[in-house]
Amino acid sequence: MLSLAKIMAVIYAGVGVLAGILVALVSSMGSAIQQESGFGMGFGFGAIILFPILYGVLGFIGGIISAWLYNLAAGFMGGVELDLQ
Repeated sequence: MLSLAKIMAVIYAGVGVLAGILVALVSSMGSAIQQESGFGMGFGFGAIILFPILYGVLGFIGGIISAWLYNLAAGFMGGVELDLQ
């Protein structure tokens, strides 16, 4: 259960890095267009730090819930059967 949660946390943290960079770019362009500095630019660069942490934690929690639900359903249904040749 924890192995899936750790993998999902890393994947979602990577997505969070990309989302944080995108938010930083958009907010810095918005600040440049409005010729303001401060909140928009600060929020954008803060997103590069905040988003990977937030996404990673939520990915970890989602991984635990997903693994628990799979194990619960596999107990009723018999799991997944693989035929390797």
